Amino acid sequence: MELLHLILFLLLCSVALGWIARRFSFPYPIALVLGGGALGFVPHLPDFPFDPQFLLALVLPPILYQAALLTSWHDFKANIRPIGALAIGLVLATTLAVGAALKLLIPDMPWAAAFALGAIVSPPDAVAATAILSRLSIPRRVVTVLEGESLVNDATGLVLYKFAVAATLTGTFSLAQAGAQFALVSVGGVACGIALGFVFIAVHKHLGDAFVEVLTSLAVPYVAYVLAESVHLSGVLAVVAAGLVRGRYSPEIVSAKMRILARSVWNILVFLLNSLIFILIGLQLSNMVERLSGYSAAQLAMSGVQVSAVAIAVRFAWIYPATWLPRLASARYRERNPAPPEAELFIMSWCGMRGIVSLAAALALPLALENGAPFPQRDLIIFLTFVVIAVTLVVQGLSLAPLIRRLHVGSDRSHEEELREAREAMVAAAFAAIGAAAKEAGIADAIEARIRAEFAEKITRAGSIAAQTIGSSDLANGLRHVAIKAERAALIRTWREHRISDEVLHRLEEILDYQEAHS
Repeated sequence: MELLHLILFLLLCSVALGWIARRFSFPYPIALVLGGGALGFVPHLPDFPFDPQFLLALVLPPILYQAALLTSWHDFKANIRPIGALAIGLVLATTLAVGAALKLLIPDMPWAAAFALGAIVSPPDAVAATAILSRLSIPRRVVTVLEGESLVNDATGLVLYKFAVAATLTGTFSLAQAGAQFALVSVGGVACGIALGFVFIAVHKHLGDAFVEVLTSLAVPYVAYVLAESVHLSGVLAVVAAGLVRGRYSPEIVSAKMRILARSVWNILVFLLNSLIFILIGLQLSNMVERLSGYSAAQLAMSGVQVSAVAIAVRFAWIYPATWLPRLASARYRERNPAPPEAELFIMSWCGMRGIVSLAAALALPLALENGAPFPQRDLIIFLTFVVIAVTLVVQGLSLAPLIRRLHVGSDRSHEEELREAREAMVAAAFAAIGAAAKEAGIADAIEARIRAEFAEKITRAGSIAAQTIGSSDLANGLRHVAIKAERAALIRTWREHRISDEVLHRLEEILDYQEAHS
């Protein structure tokens, strides 16, 4: 019965928070953190018990997998150096700096537990970054680096988190052993994910039913995570690797009907999982603050602000030197990699929004040590994590748009040029396919001319779904189906040749999916 109450409560809160986000026109992660915080002040709310480790395994795989599916492998590979510097180097630096700051603020906090908080808040969130950056007009390279960082840094942060939690539980830590284990679980997790990605691609080709395909796609992240974790590898990296592999081949193996269905299913699932985490933290906040009665409200607020400030400052202190030092040290590197404008560097430094991954990791902290004693300062760590998320999401997230306008950060005009190039290639392929099919089937010239006019209209309609200006005869529908198939082949070919980005591919692919569904 408690589970049913939780589900009903979750659905009602999700609807309310989604409406608030849409009503006030800001990204839904911000609505979730504000709504979750507000729940902490509502009296007499039920406290739903949950298994911390189960919560982490339930929430992380699908969220990371969806982000990986939408990540451009070509752009990711082209920017692997800055992504790696942020996703590994900056995460490690943030873990150490935040841990040291917390130890300085709370001397009674064990070092390992302090570093656990540092690892929890070290990775900016993929969902928060995508939800906020998608609303802003900034250069593609900046978006690629930020989204690539937020995808990979979760793995780095969670591996460090596990080391810190293990050190807290056992009271021992070996740097050499931890380094070797880090390399092993990372490489092994990537290899496991790649292998599973190709296995599911092979399986997918033989399914042939949209509903079964969607259910299979939902199983992929959980299978990758559980399998990797069961052999002591990085489940997070396995999920990310499987998503990148499958996303690379999905335009060719996924049907239009499955994509239409999967978009809705995945968006709803990710939103519900985000809502679940923030609602659970909201339900615990009031009791958590009561258990922190040893600290005054001023102490808690000041500690939260100071930890947030350290997390934000470390990002600035890392990005600027990491950008300029390689260029100062090597003229060849300077020629191959022109320095980005100062305004872009500032925006990249300011984009450090934390989100659901940090909160899920905090909630997944063990309740007790191996000797049965309570996990040291668990409530304080969860509280500070929520404060860091609130500060970075609300302050940094809401200030990004005015900062971009103030700094005159330009948008990337190549997006419009790629859209135009792709549409022209698609319409040319449609014309050729219509002419060949009409000639082979002996279709009247009038019908062929009207079908050509319908597809030619796409160029002037900026890629919107073309109006159904002709009758729904079998001949007309047959020609339309042939033309859409040719357009899809031309779109994928243009993408494979790296003439358009994944963003353009997904935008035009969605239009083709709905056209095919209505043809």
